[in-house]
Amino acid sequence: MENKSGSLDLNCKRVKNQPFGVVLHPQNDGQKVMTLSVNRLRTLARSHHLVVLRGFTSDFADAEVLAEYAKMWGEIMMWPFGAVLNVIEDQHATDHIFDNSYVPLHWDGMYKSTIPEFQLFHCAAAPAANEGGRTTFVDTSLMIANASEQVLAQWKAVSVTYRIAQVVHYGGTLCSPLLVKHPTGKGMIMRYNEPPVEGKKFLNQHTLEYHGIAPEQQAEFRRVLHKSLYDVRHFYAHHWQKGDVVIADNFSLLHGREGFTHCSTRHLQRVHIQSSPPCINQALKL
Repeated sequence: MENKSGSLDLNCKRVKNQPFGVVLHPQNDGQKVMTLSVNRLRTLARSHHLVVLRGFTSDFADAEVLAEYAKMWGEIMMWPFGAVLNVIEDQHATDHIFDNSYVPLHWDGMYKSTIPEFQLFHCAAAPAANEGGRTTFVDTSLMIANASEQVLAQWKAVSVTYRIAQVVHYGGTLCSPLLVKHPTGKGMIMRYNEPPVEGKKFLNQHTLEYHGIAPEQQAEFRRVLHKSLYDVRHFYAHHWQKGDVVIADNFSLLHGREGFTHCSTRHLQRVHIQSSPPCINQALKL
């Protein structure tokens, strides 16, 4: 239950984020992330879709400590590299995830057998203020709520096939409706991995094939969809500060990344948390 200070009994300061999400600040200097109730944080993440913990202290730069904390949230989705992905520029990158280029909006786990409910990010090192690298988030539930009946009807009719080469830890083929039921059965969400921007540097490009819409209508369809994705009512770009911890709802949100300065210090750590029971990826073509 939320108390008079609006902190949901978390013993911290809470500020509403725009256009969605909440930002929590420590009540006292040196307050540790571990002092916050994971159950209450989970409730916030499910209702607000994005929770930012800023100014708290932790030892999460140690991947083992971060993984142990993530276990408190639920079952960790494991990858070939383990629990914690270090998202940092690689001079020999073969995929855009490890390059300094932008990353199109997408949902995580789209090529895996299960789709994680949460992404748990920790900023081990932040780029300078003028170096870019913000992580972008779109609340698709807000998009759907604000769409006209005509646009919504078109979105419901469309599905998309995605293909990408497996050069790192993900890849394959899948076909997903653009709109799907939320895994809890409450409401609708959007599944979309937007196409690469023509002319921009982009390693390991994916392809899209649209179904349920005539070829001559696809350009206008993409234009309207792009406008809604980047509408300020639905779109948020997070400027990282060292020590930030961000919990993102991977069911309701799409996310991506702005490009950043080559050789920037930007270093994120990411862990995926499964829902209970895990969300089976119905779109995957095995």
